[in-house]
Amino acid sequence: MTISKQQHDPVQAIRDIQHFGEEGGVVPVIDVAATSTFMQPGDMEKAFHGEIHGCYLYSRHSNPSVVMFGQKLAALEGMEAAIGVGSGMAAVHSAITQLLPEGGHIICSRSVYGGTFALLNNILPRFGIQTTFVNMDDLAAVEKAITPRTKVLYTETMSNPMLRVADLPRLSALARKAGAKLVVDNTFTPLLVSPAKHGADVIIHSCTKYISGASDLIGGAIVSSREFIDSLIDLNNGMVMLAGPVMDSRVAHELYHRLDHLPIRMQAHSHAADFMARGMVEAGIPVTYPGLSSHPDHALLKSLMNPEFGFGGMMAVNLSDPVKAVELARRLQLEKFGLYAVSLGFSRTLMTCSAATTSSEIPPEEQKKMNLSPGLLRMSIGFTGNDRVMLQRFLSCYREIFG
Repeated sequence: MTISKQQHDPVQAIRDIQHFGEEGGVVPVIDVAATSTFMQPGDMEKAFHGEIHGCYLYSRHSNPSVVMFGQKLAALEGMEAAIGVGSGMAAVHSAITQLLPEGGHIICSRSVYGGTFALLNNILPRFGIQTTFVNMDDLAAVEKAITPRTKVLYTETMSNPMLRVADLPRLSALARKAGAKLVVDNTFTPLLVSPAKHGADVIIHSCTKYISGASDLIGGAIVSSREFIDSLIDLNNGMVMLAGPVMDSRVAHELYHRLDHLPIRMQAHSHAADFMARGMVEAGIPVTYPGLSSHPDHALLKSLMNPEFGFGGMMAVNLSDPVKAVELARRLQLEKFGLYAVSLGFSRTLMTCSAATTSSEIPPEEQKKMNLSPGLLRMSIGFTGNDRVMLQRFLSCYREIFG
């Protein structure tokens, strides 16, 4: 039975993926082999010429553990296939350069991760790929920016660090009208939003974040059609095959298992963040959280989300004064509220002043255009500890500094 994208149940999809170990174990083994044997030597030549498919050749091309992880992640996202790569940035780079082999034009959200901005703005123009950055909530501006060379619309489901939500169905419609592909970075919102339901052609993940959940490994993934994923490992033209950002089989094995409890973790992150945000509102603190009705994209996210997972674990507090923002983060770390560190999706709260750290690659004039304040404190709310105690620690430190 074929299940439509609208009927797709990501939790059941994860459960329905089952691989066994070599001796019938309930979990698959890690396949660490760098290369595979051909019992008939002539078959190796056929594999190189594309005459044999579905076999393992060399782990830069494909590896059983990485393939199994990809199958499970693709099921979660409701797409045909996925491939694991070495990092989130490797996923962004590989997907975009595969889509634009001869150069072209990208329209990208102005509010985007600093590393992505730097890749699109500083690196890819060397290869004939130009990017126009626009406010993705201004659909008229997006349409106006489209040119005959536009091949990709690129956005984050929930933007880093501004937490704006992309109108994926309308962006998908614009992309199709232009003959372009909609590429969506779903790093902040795994399970919360299923971009394929809303027209995404390619989904990107930094698996380092929520998919890992433990801040102990680096990984990335690309999810799309079987045709596109196969093109990435094409022996002659595949960006993953030829640029070589391979995912280590041990990392793939870890991530394969962590997908099983991702639904529970995302619910826990959402619950803790929602409690924290509402407590901050009551205390008069300028908090941005998509679960609050005051958030400009609250209604939009409600229309896109899988409601059982909540509104996510990401929030931001705009403190205006960057010196005081850093001091607050320092005090919060001393009081065991959280850790001053980049990244997100950890079981403990992570905090950073984005303008000077994870968005520092974005020039000041562009930061102003995206309304990024130097005093914005981005927080990835963890689920360890008592919610009420953690809120009281935050409020106590905030009052010490801001009165």
